[in-house]
Amino acid sequence: MSLNVRVRSTDPADLKVALLVLPMAADPTLDSGLQKLDGQLGGALGRSLERRDFRGGRDETLHLAGAESGPARVLLVGMGSPDDRATALRRAASLGARQAGRMGTATVAVFAGDLDEREVEQVVTGLHAGSWSYDDLKTPPPDKDRRDKMAEATVVVADESAAQASCDIGNALGEGQALARRLAMMPGNVCTPDFLADTARDIAKRNGLSVEVWGSEEMRREKMGSFLSVAQGTPQEPRLITLTWSGGGDAKPIVLVGKGLCFDTGGISIKPAQGMEHMKFDMCGAAGVLGAMEAISRMKLPVNVVGVVGSTTNMPSGTAVKPGDVVHASNGKSIEVINTDAEGRLVLADLLVYAARFEPQAVLDAATLTGAIVIALGHTAVGLFGPDEKLVGEVADAARRSGEPGWPLPMWSDYRELIKSDVADVKNTGGRAAGSITAALFLQEFVADYPWVHLDIAGTAYSENDLVALPKGPTGIPVGTFVEFVRGRAS
Repeated sequence: MSLNVRVRSTDPADLKVALLVLPMAADPTLDSGLQKLDGQLGGALGRSLERRDFRGGRDETLHLAGAESGPARVLLVGMGSPDDRATALRRAASLGARQAGRMGTATVAVFAGDLDEREVEQVVTGLHAGSWSYDDLKTPPPDKDRRDKMAEATVVVADESAAQASCDIGNALGEGQALARRLAMMPGNVCTPDFLADTARDIAKRNGLSVEVWGSEEMRREKMGSFLSVAQGTPQEPRLITLTWSGGGDAKPIVLVGKGLCFDTGGISIKPAQGMEHMKFDMCGAAGVLGAMEAISRMKLPVNVVGVVGSTTNMPSGTAVKPGDVVHASNGKSIEVINTDAEGRLVLADLLVYAARFEPQAVLDAATLTGAIVIALGHTAVGLFGPDEKLVGEVADAARRSGEPGWPLPMWSDYRELIKSDVADVKNTGGRAAGSITAALFLQEFVADYPWVHLDIAGTAYSENDLVALPKGPTGIPVGTFVEFVRGRAS
């Protein structure tokens, strides 16, 4: 069920909603816009702030009973002392929406004083994020135990007409992130390469994009031996999916590339059994591309964007690629496969060669590529790689605006020595040392004469723990970064 978020200019005390969320920074005082509400609550809101029952610490909450004439319940959510108010508002809105889900409240409103355009966007996006859940495969509880799902939300603003465009953008981004999270959360036997292709067709049909889907026959014709080597161990047909949004006339397109390994066993270099179920998330790069294309087309941005997804599964079998095998990518380069669990870069190699045919103004690829990026940056930042510092900085700025922070890592030529092969042009892994850097340098071997940045999202695309504002599972990264980058180019 899609969430409907709207903006409304009103006194928050007049809202007939099940829950009113009040995001507040550290050491809060009673906002002038809350005087009437405080009166309805018998002064409970003002007293709670005066007594410092609620201090506005990050993720701190205080629940107050409402009044018959206004909101049924009031939830104060702390933002701490944020460097970026918009990002903090999004987190608070998401946390409030999650609480609404636990309480079974169908209608929610947010009041945070005066909001600028970006803050409206972020609050709307946060409401979408916090209301998201994946219950498709669960048996519904008995009627007596069912709770209402959040279906409608209102953001209180000073001027409805001025805030409507920002609300629309937030809704589009929220829907794109929800799509990416849903795809990522699906088990590998449901979200298959064919399912991703059908999803792309659905996006195209609803939003006016063009779509093209290739199988192994078309890829063999293009000599995509690197991609096909990963797919040769699975009975599922691989898919190369191209979605095109033509909003920018004759301008060169931005190309977004996503790794779509619907399940990754590691192949012959098989992974340990513990935690292998999380390898359904190895298609989060592809989910990010599809989610971004959903949002970009909903926003009708005046720019040309091509989304490219390469999807397969990495399985051990009698036909699977083996360590020591040599395969050829579509640009003619030979690759020694040292470890079959370094398969995502083999798929991306042919996708990056393929991207050159669009004569792009820029190419961004995203992949849950290396465990090494988790060692380097933890679960907080996306790893950013590219030879053009200015373009990497542009992507970093987009990531910051979206609340998906990224951090550049070096691509010095000295590291290239680690992926030299004795029998081929390059080998697919240089070992544990500098593993994220050598993976990026491997990808660069297949980048033609176009500007390019690689995003390693292995540490941020999903979480094995509850993140307070988001449940454990997929985060929606890198949808926000992709969309903000495209918006920046569009303007």
